[in-house]
Amino acid sequence: MLIISLITLAIASVSAFLSFNLKEDVVKVSMGCVAVLSSLLTLLVAPWILKLSIVAIPLVIDRLNNLSTEESPN
Repeated sequence: MLIISLITLAIASVSAFLSFNLKEDVVKVSMGCVAVLSSLLTLLVAPWILKLSIVAIPLVIDRLNNLSTEESPN
């Protein structure tokens, strides 16, 4: 089950990257749809530890960014 969820997570990541970097609108929209569907499929079949890490990583990055902006003088 972990292998399937990692594969769908990789597909979602690649298609999201392509949807941000492509110029053609039709391909951009289709890659965005593939990214959203793959992300939902990943959340559906992923074990709890992978779900928690997917949620925790952006929160930790945001907290680190907030700490660095509070320390810098304006």
